[in-house]
Amino acid sequence: MRIDAHQHFWTYNTEDYGWIEDERIQRDFGPQDLKPLLEQHHIDGCVLVQVNQTEEETQHFHQIALENEIVKAVVGWTDLFSPALEEQLQEYKKLPKVKGFRHIVQGEPVGFMKNPEFVKGVKLLGKYGFTYDILIYPTQMKDAVHLVRECPDVTFILDHLAKPYIREQKVQPWANYMKELGSFPNLYCKVSGMVTEAAKLWRREDFQIYMDFALASFGMERLMYGSDWPVCLSAADYSTQLALVEGNFNKHEGIFGLNAIKAYGIS
Repeated sequence: MRIDAHQHFWTYNTEDYGWIEDERIQRDFGPQDLKPLLEQHHIDGCVLVQVNQTEEETQHFHQIALENEIVKAVVGWTDLFSPALEEQLQEYKKLPKVKGFRHIVQGEPVGFMKNPEFVKGVKLLGKYGFTYDILIYPTQMKDAVHLVRECPDVTFILDHLAKPYIREQKVQPWANYMKELGSFPNLYCKVSGMVTEAAKLWRREDFQIYMDFALASFGMERLMYGSDWPVCLSAADYSTQLALVEGNFNKHEGIFGLNAIKAYGIS
C-alpha cells in the first residue's frame, strides 16, 4: 500500500480552529474531499491525526475510520497525565483503528516533555502497543531526545521534521539534533509539513538541505511521507507538495507506505 501518513479532517468553527488564519482552509474538510486526491495519486490510504485535544475527537475520528476505508489508522489524543490513563488505554485497545496518540507539545513551554508525569504517561503507551507522535519546534528537540531515551519501548514518530526554520534557511542546531534523534531505532520521522514552514514564494531548492539531513539521520527505513493536508493548502496544493517529496525520494516504497505500515501497525 501507498500511505499518506499525516492528514486531518475538521468541521470548521472559529472557537475550535482559531489557529487557522488562512481563509482558504477556513472551511470543512472530510473524507469525501480527500478520497479523490488519494485516488488521483494512487495512494491507498491515510493516517488521520488529531487536531483538537479531546477524547471526543479521538472517538469521532475512529468512527470516521470505520466508515471510510481510506483511513487506515488514527492518531488521537488522550490525557497522558490522567491518573486513570491505564484504564483509558485499555478502552482504546478495543478501537482497532486507533494506533497512537499525540499531544500538541509545540504549544507547550520548553521542558514540558521532561515532566516525569508526562514521561510516565508516554511509557504506558508502549505497554499497550500505542505509538506517540512528537509535534515540536526545534527549540524543543533537546527535550525530545530526553523523552525518546527514557521510553525505549515506545514507537515514536517525529512530525514535520520537527518544523525546521525553512523560511530563514536556518539549519543549525536543528541538524545536530536530527542526527541525535535519528540514532534511536524506535523513532521514525515524517517528511511532512515543509511547505507551510517555507516562505510564501518558496522554491524547490529551499527544502533540499532539510530532506538531505533527514535522510542522513533516519535512512530510507524510518522516513515516511505525510501531506499535512489540508493545512498544506495554505502553501501548495496536494499534487505540488507530493511531487516535492516524490521527486526527492524517487517514490521509495518504504517512505511512501511500508514504513508507515510498520510504525503504526497498519493491516
